[in-house]
Amino acid sequence: MTIGNEGDLEKLKAAGRLVARTLKAMGEALEPGMTTRELDALGRALLEAEGARSAPELTYDFPGATCISVGPDVAHGIPGERVVQAGDLINIDVSAELDGFFADTGASFAVPPVSNRVERLCRDGRRALWTGIRAVRPGADLNAPGREIEAFARKNGYSLVKNLASHGVGASLHEEPTEIATWVDRSERRKITEGLVFTLEPFLSLGANWVEERDDGWTLRPRGGEPTVQYEHTLVATRRGPVVVTLAD
Repeated sequence: MTIGNEGDLEKLKAAGRLVARTLKAMGEALEPGMTTRELDALGRALLEAEGARSAPELTYDFPGATCISVGPDVAHGIPGERVVQAGDLINIDVSAELDGFFADTGASFAVPPVSNRVERLCRDGRRALWTGIRAVRPGADLNAPGREIEAFARKNGYSLVKNLASHGVGASLHEEPTEIATWVDRSERRKITEGLVFTLEPFLSLGANWVEERDDGWTLRPRGGEPTVQYEHTLVATRRGPVVVTLAD
């Protein structure tokens, strides 16, 4: 999607604020003893109260309103009877359609107590995302954010999962431009155009560079079970800089 007028931008921002508020509320509610199904039910209720529809359900018939992955799983986890435990590293991904516009966000949460290295991983996962966001501008290479993110990862001793990429969003959950690398991709020739709507979602890891699909056909996990975090925003490239629409009020 390319945003061409202020009305469409406001609608996209409304969808973005809703998924951001939902993600924030789910993170604040996360505690040992609850199930991931209970956490998902909270997310569903918040989305539906505003007239929104779960994007993974709508698009892929995903068995949940949100994706909740308990480490070592890192993405596309199915909500269920898994009980949250102290020390868990949990990723929550919230995407929804509201008034014809799609927005997508995600974050990883460490349930205390956790080790210093996991706390640092979470902190640096957020820093890696914003390092990439700051590289977004019309006319820049579409891989400009990925180059900055990989430089950050290398400098700080992390790896990046390289079979999970960012993507276009807005008119649908996943659209052109597809497969936006959050690492150095020397084959990339596409440019960031003014008004382009897309996600940035690096998967920063303590050693993993690949994930594999589990037997349920959805959940993704590094082969070695290395701790991995994901932080994601939906943004619009403008002449005044990137507009991040998935920020909670």
